[in-house]
Formats: sequence, C-alpha cells, structure tokens
Amino acid sequence: MTDLPAALTAEEARTLDTALNLGEAQARAVLAALPSSRGAHAAALALALGRPHLTLEWTDEPLLLAAAHLRLGRPDAALSTLGGLPDTARPALLRARAALQGGTTDALAQATHARTLARADGDGGALVAAATLLAEHHLRAGAHHEALRTLAEGLKVAEMTGQPADPHLLAVLAHAQKPLNSRKAAATAAKALDRSDPGSPARVLALLALDRSADAHAQAQRGSLAAAWWEPFAGLVSATRPPATTPETDGTAADG
Repeated sequence: MTDLPAALTAEEARTLDTALNLGEAQARAVLAALPSSRGAHAAALALALGRPHLTLEWTDEPLLLAAAHLRLGRPDAALSTLGGLPDTARPALLRARAALQGGTTDALAQATHARTLARADGDGGALVAAATLLAEHHLRAGAHHEALRTLAEGLKVAEMTGQPADPHLLAVLAHAQKPLNSRKAAATAAKALDRSDPGSPARVLALLALDRSADAHAQAQRGSLAAAWWEPFAGLVSATRPPATTPETDGTAADG
C-alpha cells in the first residue's frame, strides 16, 4: 500500500531547503533518506526554490507537475497534465499561463476566466495569481494603468487577510509603475526581491525592474526558468524612459 502524503517536519524542511539551495544532487540525497510519504511536499518545496526538474521527479500531483512544466516553458506538457482536472480556479490559472506561453489567441480570455473562478471560489491565492497574470497581459499591450488597476485587487487580498503581498505580484507591479514613477518602482522591486525565492519568476522580474539584467539572467538559469516568463519584461525595461512624475502619477502603492 502506498503511504499517504505527509508533511515534512520542521527539521526535514530545513535540511531539504539547504540541500535544494546547494544543488539537485544534494537534494536527491536528502530525499532518499526521507520516508516516501514526504515526496509530494518535497516536490512543492523544490518548485518554490527553483528546482522544477526535481518536482517532476518527486511527484505525480497534477497541479505541481503542470506548474513545473510551465517553469520550464513546456505549455503543451502542462496542458496534458491538466487534462483530467475540473474547470476550477487553480487548474484554470495554469491553463491560462500555458495559453500565454503558447501564444494562443484566447490567452487573455482564459486569464479573465481564471480570475472569475477565483472570485467565485473565494480562493485568495488564486485571485492574486490571476491578477498578476492579467497584469502581465496588460503590460505586454502597453496598458500600464490597466495593469495597476488589476494588481490593486491582488493587493487588496493581502490587506484583507493580513498577509504580506505576494512577491510575484509586487515584481509585476514594479514594471507597471516604472514608466510612471521610477523611484516607487524601485522600492516595490526591492520589496519583491527581498521576499522572493531563488530562481523564481518573482526574483527574476524584480531584478529586471532594478535594471540588474545580468543578475536576472543568472537567477533565471539557477531556476531553469524559461524565457517566456521574463523576456517580455526585459523588453519593457529596455523601452522604459521614465518621465518626471508627481505624487498624483504614482499609480498603485506597493502596500504589503
């Protein structure tokens, strides 16, 4: 009989966290010494710490597998993994991210649908992710103010729950703010960078917003993060020429 998934103990999590930051070989050695029931939780930690290849090795949980495939820029593999899941907020979000990566014509509609489902489900985490994804669409279209309005809903979730604002949302927010108020954008990006995990989209985008492109590329490589996550933002940064601003043109505040 297969062991039921079990959470990592605090000590196991610390040990695995250290190993994941050292490298994949070290992480595999640590996992080999843990009970097999720890695999799913270890896979989630691996994804959070920028080791999507290990996530694919360590779990068969569809949402985790799809998320790992998307980190690696494999939208078709992600969609295949999600094929049997219902049309609820979290699968819809991953499908919408895959649509953006794959360049499908209904990618924006899928992201909007995912936000609608997150609202209906009362899923705060999914709503934050949906707001972030929709804001990415708006930024690619040059609609910075629309991106700010969209991200405000995600910031409101953090405010209502008393949780810190999500670092990925903050990193995208920094790019939305940058043409409007470069100093506020830098402060937002610094906050995102401080909260982000190694090799994550949040860290790479925060570094790009801070004009640290070499560091951003190094972090993308560290996390096996596909160019689909960050190349559009690199283009936005290179095209940005911030005008002089007044407090009235700051855009959404970097609360949280």
